[in-house]
Amino acid sequence: MVFKKLLGAIGVGGPSVDTVLDGGPVLPGGALAGQVHLEGGSSDAEIEQIVLELVARVEAEGHDGEHEGAVVFDRVTVGGGFRLDEGERRSVPFSLVLPWETPVTELHGQALGVVLGVRTELHIAGARDKGDLDPLRVGPLPVQEAVLDALGRLGYGFRSADLELGHIHGTGQQLPFYQEIELTPPGQYAHAVNEVELTFLASPSGVEVVLEADKRGGLFSGGHDVVNRHHVSEADIASADWVGTVEGWGRALMERHGGAHGAYVHGDPHGDPHHAGLHHGGGHGHGGHHGSSRPGMGAAVAAGAVGVAAGVAGGLVAAEVVDEIGDAFEEEEEESGED
Repeated sequence: MVFKKLLGAIGVGGPSVDTVLDGGPVLPGGALAGQVHLEGGSSDAEIEQIVLELVARVEAEGHDGEHEGAVVFDRVTVGGGFRLDEGERRSVPFSLVLPWETPVTELHGQALGVVLGVRTELHIAGARDKGDLDPLRVGPLPVQEAVLDALGRLGYGFRSADLELGHIHGTGQQLPFYQEIELTPPGQYAHAVNEVELTFLASPSGVEVVLEADKRGGLFSGGHDVVNRHHVSEADIASADWVGTVEGWGRALMERHGGAHGAYVHGDPHGDPHHAGLHHGGGHGHGGHHGSSRPGMGAAVAAGAVGVAAGVAGGLVAAEVVDEIGDAFEEEEEESGED
């Protein structure tokens, strides 16, 4: 899906730009490749820089409720330093590495509801314009896919996914936001837990898996959140009993009765010095569910995708939703310029 826009900052008759990404989803930490197609306008132009920005639609909690906006989480110069003659057509190939914590947008071809985009910015003779915005598709790392499929086989259901502005206290998080995948608990835990929230924080050394249970309140006690975290690596893929391992994580999460120790309160993603760091999960569980015939999370996502508010159309992010990212980011720039 390619969107073409005349560079208004340059004026009518200025250069135009199309950025075409190579097909298929990219993995976190993997290479994003494509080409920037330029077409000269009615006069020659000095192309000083071609910059690609990775943009995400992110939710933030404020005093007056929840807001959505666009966050640029990476910015890479992929070309420039040449003259584009009148009417000339030129293609600039590029390849850039995605940040390891880039959110996952789809699982087994089913969109999760997270919206990412790649925006192209041209710097021409001192002027600049964001001339092109394309949706970015990101698939899970093998470890992430194994954990998600194990959760599905254990009876967890996909509810929704979004990006939250802030940092999870006690983790190695690098980006200014984190992805939350909201799951319904399996039947045996439904009486105690409203939902389970899953966050992946990938790095070259592996993936930090953060699980949060929103525990129901009892007759004489209020509800509270409990968080466990676990570290896994790609080397675990072949040998691990993922269903047994994840079952052990879930059991440990449900059995913890909280208090301040080892928990962080949802809605305070920056952490609170009055709360201890996140609990490190114990050893791998080895339940007897290996080889379970239950469907994995891919099927759960397919079933739960109905009603997910993110402009999903046939597994692809709708064009108008991607445009919203650009509009939101442009509005933020205009507001900051007024200060």
